[in-house]
Amino acid sequence: MTDAPTLNTARLILRAQRVDDFEPFAAMLATDRSRWMGGPCTRRDSWLWFASDSGAWSLMGTGGWTIERREDGAVLGQIGCNKPDFFPETELGWMLYEGFEGRGYAFEAAAAARDWAFGTRGLPTLVSYISPDNLGSIRLAERLGAIRDDAADRPEPDDLVYRHPHPSGDGGMEAYA
Repeated sequence: MTDAPTLNTARLILRAQRVDDFEPFAAMLATDRSRWMGGPCTRRDSWLWFASDSGAWSLMGTGGWTIERREDGAVLGQIGCNKPDFFPETELGWMLYEGFEGRGYAFEAAAAARDWAFGTRGLPTLVSYISPDNLGSIRLAERLGAIRDDAADRPEPDDLVYRHPHPSGDGGMEAYA
């Protein structure tokens, strides 16, 4: 797979990132809101992250999508299924840009990405690495049905790991107990 697949939900389009999606991405990563993802980030580091999420599709068959609202084309954030070299497992991660929170967009996008990861992509496991202080992301992971897995390896020692149960019943907590 060399390109990000396009996923459609009732209100959203998850699509390949475009160069013009970089500005809101970099703007978000430059703010204090990115502290749970290692930020604030410089523009250079934001570009490396953006390019990595885009290029991962051809290398790994997973990567980042831009979240676009169907009704007006507004860019709401980014979602990804990523496994860089330093991640023990593929991660389902998300970020919404300021002003788009609280409307269910992150849940809708994350559910679509999760279903694609387990379905079309056929991944055996999927986790979310979350900062312990990021209560919004913890609530979203739990709403998606993810279960905290304190025994799982993680890229950062302080991260919490939330394991998304595989729809087949395999790949959930019981597979790692």
